[in-house]
Amino acid sequence: MIIIIFSIFLIILLSFLRNIRTFYNHEPFRNFSKTATPVIKNGLDLALMDPAELFKYERECAKLIKKSFRRKFFLIWTYAVIKAEDAAIVLGSSKHINKSILYDILHPFLRTGLLTSGGEKWHMRRRLLTPSFHFNILKEFCEIFKEESDKLVDSLRSQCDKEINIIPVSTKFTLNTVCESAMGVKLSELGDDGVIYRENIYIFGKLLVHRVIRPWLHFNFIYSLVGYQKVLDKVLHSVHSFTQSIIKKRKMEFLNQQEGKQIEFKDENENIYMGTKKKRAAMMDTLLQAQMEGLIDDEGIIEETDTFTFEGHDTTSTAMTFTLFLLAHHPEAQEKVFQEIQEVTNGRDDLTIDDLNKMNYMERVLKESMRLYPPVPFISRCFSEDVQIREVLHKKGSIIEIFICDIHRDPEHFPNPDNFDPDRFLPENCENRHNFAYLAFSAGMRNCIGQRFAMLELKIMLTKVIQNFKILPVTKIEDLVFIADIVLRAKDPIVMKFVSRK
Repeated sequence: MIIIIFSIFLIILLSFLRNIRTFYNHEPFRNFSKTATPVIKNGLDLALMDPAELFKYERECAKLIKKSFRRKFFLIWTYAVIKAEDAAIVLGSSKHINKSILYDILHPFLRTGLLTSGGEKWHMRRRLLTPSFHFNILKEFCEIFKEESDKLVDSLRSQCDKEINIIPVSTKFTLNTVCESAMGVKLSELGDDGVIYRENIYIFGKLLVHRVIRPWLHFNFIYSLVGYQKVLDKVLHSVHSFTQSIIKKRKMEFLNQQEGKQIEFKDENENIYMGTKKKRAAMMDTLLQAQMEGLIDDEGIIEETDTFTFEGHDTTSTAMTFTLFLLAHHPEAQEKVFQEIQEVTNGRDDLTIDDLNKMNYMERVLKESMRLYPPVPFISRCFSEDVQIREVLHKKGSIIEIFICDIHRDPEHFPNPDNFDPDRFLPENCENRHNFAYLAFSAGMRNCIGQRFAMLELKIMLTKVIQNFKILPVTKIEDLVFIADIVLRAKDPIVMKFVSRK
């Protein structure tokens, strides 16, 4: 009873304080220290913000202070990194590889897979999964990327000249590709589960951010008391059911192939046969083979399937969305991409790896898009030992916040940082740039294992789309409002038009 009364009182008090806050000219930075490492103390300022306010606040901090700073959030000290030189101290080290306690809230969703694990477990999983992204396997994935890109083109053609919210289109495309390539299962064979999965990922992201910035919700009994746990359980039950259905389906096919059993399959003409049809290699096969060798258990396979299904579609979807959005707003760059495609392919439709490797301007467009709009705008680590940075001693275990979106817009490394300029990534312009100024795929030991996978997928998608359509803008750049989330998300739909080139 005391806990219930206290929680109700706390909620009423916070609501009252939020209302009072609107009556004042709120300037959260007015008292920050001017030392070499500035200090901000904020508790309720952050805890009472909605996701859009929080995202804007973080960007305002970076622009005003212009260097990495410390802050005290209630009783927790963190080190907010917005400079490449400071990011290098953390990401370039082989010691500070463990994620911070902020990732603990991800554990009910992803448990301790490759994204959230640390120490020896992370090293072992990384070694286990790296061969899944070997060049020869990526070549096979390219066939899937082309098939799904052709389906994407057909879908866009059916909506030609209409205003389209590109976000659900992107997430559907990338979820399809990751399920068939990395997981080895066609999403179309799972009915409407993919649509429900995507919707639940959005809900989970909102629940996560809401809980992270409200310390009182870190207590499980309060989280349950106010009703959030019930919502979270429902979302995660659906999400985990989806990924476990993928595991079950692929495991059956894998074991049948191992035993040489006759299975039913269809050829390209829908004729039904019995046989041991060889499936394309998939990351899931690596996990299942490792299980047969005693290197991973059922729980481990579930962890990595949840991790790759989420990370492999949501981040790439973000990159796809904002690349198309920027090309819509920069027709001269769009035309240069089209001309490069024509020169490389000479009008051929059968893309090869060699073709994609020759598309240098397209690669620069993708990199510049992910500089302006990094799919993962924020990551967090913890110091594995005491570290002295300038005049501040950071204690072992303290939290590091690395704001990639602010590092990417540092004018010291990217002059006129808000401008879209793919030539920033010409070799001569990259030569003297700090190695940690561009972190679209993170850097160091824990860089993204799937970055080559993602770039191939994006290049093939972009080739197919630009070959067939001119992209016209509807949503304006200045109207974009972002929200704090696991990946970069816009508050509102991002709308554009696709006009047939034919």
